[in-house]
Amino acid sequence: MYEDAEVECEAFRGRGRVFCIASAGDTARRLAEEHEVVACDINPAQLAYARRRASGGPPETGDAERAMSVARAFMPLVGWTRRVLRAFLALSDVGEQVAFWTQHLDTRRFRAGLDLVMSPTILRAVYAPQLLSSLPANFGQILKRRLERGFARHPNALNPYAQSLLLGVTVDERQPRAAQNIEFVEADAACWLESCPPRSFDAFSLSNILDGAESVYRTRLGEAVRRAATDNAVVVLRSFAEPEPGLKNNRAEGDRSLLWGIVDVRSAHAL
Repeated sequence: MYEDAEVECEAFRGRGRVFCIASAGDTARRLAEEHEVVACDINPAQLAYARRRASGGPPETGDAERAMSVARAFMPLVGWTRRVLRAFLALSDVGEQVAFWTQHLDTRRFRAGLDLVMSPTILRAVYAPQLLSSLPANFGQILKRRLERGFARHPNALNPYAQSLLLGVTVDERQPRAAQNIEFVEADAACWLESCPPRSFDAFSLSNILDGAESVYRTRLGEAVRRAATDNAVVVLRSFAEPEPGLKNNRAEGDRSLLWGIVDVRSAHAL
């Protein structure tokens, strides 16, 4: 998962029961170290994988990661050899990282290649149209700015998401262990939350569930979250979209996975 669960850990500190989109299971597993977690996903294959991961199973390669592997195979053509990338990822001084990025990685060939790979024509072969509708125009240029923002803030040598993104290497910050206190639920998130008793959860990790969602579903999910939330509950909601002007509590810069435009941390009752 390219979602930095430490954002949730900080936002949910001192709170109890958490509702989490299961996805690949990484966030649920991390949150289960300190919280009781309900991990929900509508996709049975995705939920089964998250369950295996929570039981201590190894990461597995999915369609999106296979597509990224193909893109990585072309990196040497823009000068991004594994030797150069390893040198970059070994850095821990963000000033040195910015200088290295400018001198060795931010090349004309890289910018052209990123624009091509992130074009709607290419992405359409991998991702659902609903998700693509949430991406901003000129996504390649925007993604480059997000990478630069992250490299200027987070030490590469301590960032497992940078290692995974650029080299395809999975690095666990913590020793993997089986998570005992996760309940896995195969269901639509809004539907399941509507069935819960009121005030059931102190926090919600919703991934980017609303990217590409219709307005009717956005309204429904918001109502379901507010109903299931305790008085001081907090929600973390991600999006690939660019933030609207004036968005408060956007933690995208603090998310080490480097990709998000929005990591919205707010009261669940303000969703």
